[in-house]
Amino acid sequence: MFRTLSLAAAAALFAMPALACEGVTVSDAYFRTSGAMARSGAAFMVLNNAGDSDCQLVGARSDLSSRLELHTHIQIGDGIMQMREVEEGFLIPAHSSHALERGADHVMFMGLTHVPEQGDNVEVTLIFADGSELPVTVVADNERTPMQGQMQTGGHAMSHGASN
Repeated sequence: MFRTLSLAAAAALFAMPALACEGVTVSDAYFRTSGAMARSGAAFMVLNNAGDSDCQLVGARSDLSSRLELHTHIQIGDGIMQMREVEEGFLIPAHSSHALERGADHVMFMGLTHVPEQGDNVEVTLIFADGSELPVTVVADNERTPMQGQMQTGGHAMSHGASN
């Protein structure tokens, strides 16, 4: 009976598809809050996909917060921007990247357990639609200006940060 179970387990393992998002890497990752009494914060980074398949970031988790959501800002009229959850997540196209940046897509931390100090590491696990996960270390940086660590080229930001 043990041999039958072992063969069944091995067959199931070989039948599982390869995780398409294992080739995703992160660069220029940082975390911000609005101050020492903040109850929320956000993480920003560039998601790089060197693989041949598109990847969909669908969630994140961290011990720093009771809840994490993928958010974006949308214009609701008269120049007013509003933050909204993006339940379907963010597409990272094959052989391309997707920036999570201030005023746009980001990982939102709600219900912070504590506020990290400048330079502290924040551990985050990114979750992809294919079931793969990517642990990322994000540095708390409340002093960063919106374009620091990036270079403006024709209205598009390009990351020049180090990979995690």
